[in-house]
Amino acid sequence: MMSGKTESNGAGGKPNRLISEKSPYLLQHAYSPVDWHPWGYEAFEKAREEDKPIFLSIGYSSCHWCHVMGRESFEDPEVARLMNEVFISIKVDREERPDIDNVYMTVCHMMTGSGGWPLTIIMTPGKIPFFAGTYLPKHGRFGQIGVVDMIDSIREVWATRREEVTESTRQVIAVLQQETAHPLGEELDEEALELVYEQLVQGFDEHHGGFGSAPKFPTPQNILFLLRYWKRTGNEKSLEMAEQTLRAMQCGGIYDHVGFGFHRYSTDPEWFVPHFEKMLCDQAMMAMAYTEAYQATRKEEYRETARKIFTYVLRDMTSREGAFYSAEDADSEGEEGKFYLWTLDEIRQTLEDREADLAIDLFNVRNEGNFFEQVTSRRTGSNILHLKKPIDETASDMEISGEELGERLETVYHKLFNAREKRIHPRKDDKILTDWNGLMISALAKSARVFDEAEYEDAAKRAADFVIKNMCSANGRLLHRYRDGQAAIPASIDDYAFFIWGLIELYETTFDLNYLQKALDLNRHLIEHYWDNENGGFYFTADDSEELITRRKEIHDGALPSGNSAAMMNLLLLGRISADSELEEKAAEISRAFSANVKQSPLAHVHLMVAADFSIGPSYEVTISGDPRTEDTRAMLKTLRKHFIPNKVVLMRPIEREHPDITQIARFTEDMSSINRRATAYVCNNYNCERPTTNVSKMLGLLDVG
Repeated sequence: MMSGKTESNGAGGKPNRLISEKSPYLLQHAYSPVDWHPWGYEAFEKAREEDKPIFLSIGYSSCHWCHVMGRESFEDPEVARLMNEVFISIKVDREERPDIDNVYMTVCHMMTGSGGWPLTIIMTPGKIPFFAGTYLPKHGRFGQIGVVDMIDSIREVWATRREEVTESTRQVIAVLQQETAHPLGEELDEEALELVYEQLVQGFDEHHGGFGSAPKFPTPQNILFLLRYWKRTGNEKSLEMAEQTLRAMQCGGIYDHVGFGFHRYSTDPEWFVPHFEKMLCDQAMMAMAYTEAYQATRKEEYRETARKIFTYVLRDMTSREGAFYSAEDADSEGEEGKFYLWTLDEIRQTLEDREADLAIDLFNVRNEGNFFEQVTSRRTGSNILHLKKPIDETASDMEISGEELGERLETVYHKLFNAREKRIHPRKDDKILTDWNGLMISALAKSARVFDEAEYEDAAKRAADFVIKNMCSANGRLLHRYRDGQAAIPASIDDYAFFIWGLIELYETTFDLNYLQKALDLNRHLIEHYWDNENGGFYFTADDSEELITRRKEIHDGALPSGNSAAMMNLLLLGRISADSELEEKAAEISRAFSANVKQSPLAHVHLMVAADFSIGPSYEVTISGDPRTEDTRAMLKTLRKHFIPNKVVLMRPIEREHPDITQIARFTEDMSSINRRATAYVCNNYNCERPTTNVSKMLGLLDVG
């Protein structure tokens, strides 16, 4: 774990201004010979006084190419001297300041057609960029400009051709202003759902699962959409695409077969060679996808994968107080993936002969190594553990049961894990982020219901309680980051949307009204400070946040859902729970605000369509009236949770009135009393309620469960 204020990449010497920061990523550069500044007034004022452009470098602690650029350039005395002469240099942790990253990554895409990290921006003291790029080598190669050449070029342009800079910045501002305008359209409908599905079919990799070629991201929101589309239409192709993708990722090198959890993405179409960083947000979304797939199919392999993700998170990514850390590095000992790779000899030295033979065959281990990496000086004979086919198919080939093979593998996993634990671990980024904790709370709470697992419920409650206690300001508004006992940085829409999502899931798991009330309170703050009253939708930052060169609205569902997509679903759920039509109208405004974007680029808005699927319906409100302690109420809830019914809200109306009581939030439940003190289900479809029933089978029939 990273702690304290002196971690760095080891350049030595006098610390720069980053030494007082909390971010592990910034602290890694605290002893760099580059005179780094944190983002703030001091840096921009110094740039104005000295009439220098600003070199803005944005990255994050688990980013492999950020480390490469750091070693090649920022720790190099020659490059550092040039940077200190020509620029005022600013380092930003994109996970701490997603608002800054959001703006300048947009600029990078505008200027270059692509983006990524490390993000390199050259801008005026007024924060307006005129050069953008990502990773740059020290010297140019293969047609790519190098840092040294770029510095010389910027120096010359800044000194002799300032009018070109002025014109460039004027164009950037004009394009940004145009980019943030979202004309209102029609509400998203079933035709839009069909359009997204057709686009997913066209982009589906029939051989390896997933969508697109390489690099290939898991994009679990695609799975969530496909499962709902299958539920809505009965389209088996939709379910097949979801399952093929989930099974391929389970088998691939993108999955850590020894310590569990998923790496960030695959560099190839086969899910084989990953970028090895592990990020909390990815674990959360993947766990949700596998949990819902288990609900939909009852296939044990999906539950097992979700449980192993949680094993990794609760073991390695959980603070003493119960909140969740952000990420683990791709690199250890200066080499990407070294912690995760195995030679054949290491396998044989760790396992008994029979176990080693099984592992070598099953995980495709070769003496010469099973992959080739041109860029690195990788150890000869390195292997990425991966499966050619799922365990059940392998067991069938071996003519043994899946249970027997699983038992044999448990010993193999245990021994390999214990051996790997003795290695030098990748660096852990131990900052706590509200948005990513919200996603993990959502995943744990959902899985606690589906798997009937109290440990997951307890973990979700501890994390939620931590955020509520430590990451809210005195006025009740959220803060974004916590580390070393300090919470700071105003929240973005993602913090609100993802944490509210977690609180809603946690209410449905625990029926603790405190979580539901907190979700409603935070949602009011979100609407008050982030809502665009003119065009609908939420801005990424609050009305009283730091003013950047533009105030953006983010709707693109990339590796993670956008805040607007998650917020639309929250508004629908909270609207149904509280019978507040104004919240549902806000959701409809989001639908209208971004419908044109969906039609233009369907695959960039898949999670928004998950929310649209709920809004289009059918969707249900289910109120269980009964005693939560009795067997009949528990059985009714267990049956309800067993089935895949994604478009519903579930409320508990206890026989014994409690304080506070659900009727204070959902007044429509006041007359929903228990029949003869037995567990009673009230099922409503868009506020049209059927007669109450104490019969579980009849309840399922009302929910269209066959």
